[in-house]
Amino acid sequence: MNVLFKTLQTTLLIVLFTISPIYAADEAPSEPDLKASSYLLIDFHSGIVLAEKNQDKRIEPASITKLMTAYVIYDALKKGSISLDDNVLISEKSWKMEGSRMFVEAGKKVPLKRMLSGLVIQSGNDAAVALAEHIAGSEEAFVSRMNEWAKRLGMNSTHFMNATGWPAENHYTTARDIAKLTRVLIKEFPEHYKLHAKKSYSYNGIKQYNRNKLLWRDKTVDGVKTGHTESAGYCLVASSKRNGMRLISVMLGTKSEKERADYSQELLEYGFRFFETHKLYDSGSVLAEARIWKGTKKTIPAGLMNDFYITVQKGRYKNLKGLMELDTTLDAPIKRGDIVGKAIFKDGATIIKEIPLFALDSVDAGGFWSKVTGSIQKLFN
Repeated sequence: MNVLFKTLQTTLLIVLFTISPIYAADEAPSEPDLKASSYLLIDFHSGIVLAEKNQDKRIEPASITKLMTAYVIYDALKKGSISLDDNVLISEKSWKMEGSRMFVEAGKKVPLKRMLSGLVIQSGNDAAVALAEHIAGSEEAFVSRMNEWAKRLGMNSTHFMNATGWPAENHYTTARDIAKLTRVLIKEFPEHYKLHAKKSYSYNGIKQYNRNKLLWRDKTVDGVKTGHTESAGYCLVASSKRNGMRLISVMLGTKSEKERADYSQELLEYGFRFFETHKLYDSGSVLAEARIWKGTKKTIPAGLMNDFYITVQKGRYKNLKGLMELDTTLDAPIKRGDIVGKAIFKDGATIIKEIPLFALDSVDAGGFWSKVTGSIQKLFN
């Protein structure tokens, strides 16, 4: 192994592993062909795309918008700037909101916990506006936070104009961006995410039902959000977990409630039927030693900062190989978390996923003599 390592190091390519077979290989599955404007299916843990149509097409998100509204609220709860015990004042503006509502009354104060249920379960536009005003002072200020978070989360094709999803010019997103948001919402706020699985909620003597019909059809589905306007069509983001594998589907622009549920179910069944996800490495795993020049150390451990999962077609796990490229020109100082290379995971000639390799330790710059000798060694290397 040492001979192989030294030989391949000069080309920056190192074979890391070959994984044992789990299943007999199946024929390559055909992706579903669904009559929606766009859709996307990803694995939650690996983020790998399993099926898609027009995932980068700009669309009107309707009430799918409220996923970001909820995310901003969850973050504020986490930071302690608001509390579930807060009383939210219902403004005239929020009371007058049209569309789906939880039917709060103007001038009254409602516990934030109840308002949050109205937002998530009933998709209340009145709840969205009232919560936005409570958190940021105005809906406009809250929307600025939504757009700031969109940038931070890498939702590069998204822009919000309101907290509800009410049709507005310059209010748009994509299936890819919705999947990014859904994935991080589930990961960062698992306790709050449980609210998305509730089938009904009553307020002011009115019982309303969650519009995500998959919650009744499939016990493995535990969220996440529906949306509908005349211009956006019927939309549904759904998530299902089976035997430790979680999938997220995004279905946009169908013609009916039935279609959005049927198509979403078809996507999820496709993913669970033909793919499997495996955890390959824990956070902090060392995959290689990177050469460092002109420093107090000659090498540094290179590896992963987070748990790493891979999703492959069932029966193809035995074909999975890992390759690694290390930067051979690294000069000290190097800080923990700096990118020092990348790992490439392939099934035959097909690249399944590429991930960065990080420095798992720090190296200080060496003294004068270390810099001189390091420069010479680096030149000849």
